[in-house]
Amino acid sequence: MSLQTTDLGFEADLFKAADRLRGNLEPSEYKHVVLGLVFLKYISEAFETYHAQLAADEYADAEDPEEYLAENIFWVPAEARWTHLRDKARDPNIGKLIDDAMEAIEKVPANEKLKGVLPKNYARPTLNKEMLGDLIDLFSKIDMRGNASEARDLLGRVYEYFLSGFASSEGKRGGEFFTPRSVVRTLVSMLEPKQGRVYDPCCGSGGMFIQSENFIEDHGGRRDDISVYGQEINHTTWRLAMMNLAVQGIDAEIKWNNEGSFIRDELPDLRADYILANPPFNISDWGGERLTEDVRWKFGTPPKGNANYAWLQHILHHLAPRGTAGVVLANGSMSSQQSGEGDIRKAMIEADKVDCMVALPGQLFYSTQIPACLWILANDKSANGHRERQGEVLFIDARQMGHMVDRVRRDFDDSEISKIADTYHRWRAKAPEQPYKDEPGFCASADLELIRKHDYVLTPGRYVGAADEEDDGVPFEEKFATLATQLDTQLTESARMADLIRRTLGRIPTHTGGKQ
Repeated sequence: MSLQTTDLGFEADLFKAADRLRGNLEPSEYKHVVLGLVFLKYISEAFETYHAQLAADEYADAEDPEEYLAENIFWVPAEARWTHLRDKARDPNIGKLIDDAMEAIEKVPANEKLKGVLPKNYARPTLNKEMLGDLIDLFSKIDMRGNASEARDLLGRVYEYFLSGFASSEGKRGGEFFTPRSVVRTLVSMLEPKQGRVYDPCCGSGGMFIQSENFIEDHGGRRDDISVYGQEINHTTWRLAMMNLAVQGIDAEIKWNNEGSFIRDELPDLRADYILANPPFNISDWGGERLTEDVRWKFGTPPKGNANYAWLQHILHHLAPRGTAGVVLANGSMSSQQSGEGDIRKAMIEADKVDCMVALPGQLFYSTQIPACLWILANDKSANGHRERQGEVLFIDARQMGHMVDRVRRDFDDSEISKIADTYHRWRAKAPEQPYKDEPGFCASADLELIRKHDYVLTPGRYVGAADEEDDGVPFEEKFATLATQLDTQLTESARMADLIRRTLGRIPTHTGGKQ
């Protein structure tokens, strides 16, 4: 059976099939088992496909690892190739064979970027070897014998969908490594990264980068039009990101240390053209007490008990002079006055760094039900071919948007993402095809004077007002008379029901004394 298809249900069906094999293994543990095999399947078949092409070329050397490096394809030794593992799927030592395969791949000098990335604990006694064989059989059904681009897209889709599925299964913990696709797509659609450096200081499994690359390809650009930089504090998540980006064919400089971007900034000199980030919300133990005089706190020292304004200032510090940034934060960041946060927000607004604020609905995230918002920051509001909008901020209230995909989580569809992004683009454009205009209940452009009157609170609901009610053509006097009649009827009925209840209660005999 071949699973090579573009049907949207393909990834979901494959995930369900893989999840049925999980047994009693926790999703957080099973995730690494499955994603490691998906990665191994991808690099092995990408290698074998290109190996066959080189072998047929009399001027090429199919055994030269440098030939593969030039095409961004990893060299895979014979003992690590999928065909070898597929044939050994029912071997009692299959776990050790997978570990040996991962080890062999990392030892190849040309695969230096994979060193320390691949999971190598498949031989542990607690891992069911029958399950491993079943997974190898399942993934062997994915036909990747098309061209290299099709193969990458197919396994890239599988990897991304599996990340999403495991994030959903893990709930709060899942949100630590995965930002929902619709949130990432909204940010990317608003910022439109086309050329230059893209940075994420808390990159999780790399979703921001992948959607940025997808955006470029969808709009006729080339993947190498942007260069990708990131940092991640969780080593396990960093490994997921490195595998994810490799499967997608994205060359990126992703740094890891266990202290994080605040304490040990691995890219101190980077100034990015686009920054996209979904930092952990309201994090309290971020090391603020060690950074009170940091050069990044241009607008004020962030409180030790909440990192929200540390993230915003870290991002502004890394933003190029003409750069733009999109940051996901908890709603409280828009209005908090605690511990000097209001003063920092005021300084950022007066410095004209805030370009757009978007209020999001609740239940968009795996890790929290807290409603979130998007901060769109700009260093120079007249740059990049857009109109001069100094002293203006666009407010978008998207709290009523989205649809429930299950009992607990909401998602945006394509039209909703387009509505948010198009509104922002029309507002900032010099001569849009369709001029921007305020839409009560959804969007409003506010000047600095109005924001000052609201004490620098950036909650969109304060600016967009209530949505206009649709005019049904009925005069107000007629509506009022109808409502008054309805109220009289309801009050009369209420009095009748109250009298009936009193009379009914009066007929119920009362008892005294103990239990009968």
